[in-house]
Amino acid sequence: MQRTPIIARAATGLLLGAAALLAVLPDAARAAWPDKPVTLIVPSAAGGAADLTARTFAQFLGARTGQSIVVEDRAGAGGIVGTHAAKIAPHDGYTFLLSTNSTHSANQFLYKSLPYDAQQDFRQVGMFGTFGTVAIARPDAPYKTVPELVQYAQAHPGKVFFGYYSSSSQVPPELFKARAGIKIDGAAYKNITQIITDLRGGQIDFAFVDYLTAMGQIDGKSLRPLAVTGAQRHPSWPDVPTMDSYYPGYVVEGWLGLSAPAGTPEDIVQAMNGYMAQALQDKATADKLRALGLMPKSMDVPRFDAFVKADTQRWKEWVDVAGIQPQ
Repeated sequence: MQRTPIIARAATGLLLGAAALLAVLPDAARAAWPDKPVTLIVPSAAGGAADLTARTFAQFLGARTGQSIVVEDRAGAGGIVGTHAAKIAPHDGYTFLLSTNSTHSANQFLYKSLPYDAQQDFRQVGMFGTFGTVAIARPDAPYKTVPELVQYAQAHPGKVFFGYYSSSSQVPPELFKARAGIKIDGAAYKNITQIITDLRGGQIDFAFVDYLTAMGQIDGKSLRPLAVTGAQRHPSWPDVPTMDSYYPGYVVEGWLGLSAPAGTPEDIVQAMNGYMAQALQDKATADKLRALGLMPKSMDVPRFDAFVKADTQRWKEWVDVAGIQPQ
């Protein structure tokens, strides 16, 4: 009878035990993540709220992990270019998309076809926060409130114009147009900077822009805030009413988060969500995000996934009410 030495039997037992342990441990436990640079794709231009949010988080994540975090701006077509680039990136846990209400909620109702499916092609990772927009006009405009703007538009039908720079940014003014029952027209712009220039120059009459863009203009008295689309008044402008106070139910908010290409390992998705939660709990990081006009809000993976699905339905309703036809 062949006998196996005790030492050999013990070694064999240890090996089998180790193999069994590896079989049940998550991938993150087998190898440290991240062990190389991580890329965050931003589907909009440098200097905007999404880009600055990504860079703020990249600074935090880099410090926590000791790895380089690359922010790659891929602007174009209302976020479609960058989102598609993230979709086709390797799903190895080293590429993430700075996802937004435009890329994952609104675009599917604003475009006839998209080169991606927000639900099927991505794994939702987590949220950074929400933001509203603010209606702004020139300080010398003959209207200083929303009711006065409505009266002015009624007295000048077809002669009042608003600016918008993306399909989703067209929703707030079109929704206002529908709720107020006024005849106003929109002018499409390539970027928000051109809107501000023409608004100050009198080429257009008003616009809804994100809080970050508006802050400098409002603080510098170059433009006047009329109302915000968020559920609550903005802390920086406590005297500026909400659109909901004029038209009950008129609440249009956007959001910024992270999504990963479908197939990204679940343990890495959970790990990244954990880093996002830590970032929002970090006072310095959270304060930077608030300065960008973002209201920090953390969500775990299941909750964020459910939020995106619910937000998709909200945008569908808003687009329907606004009467916007897909491009």
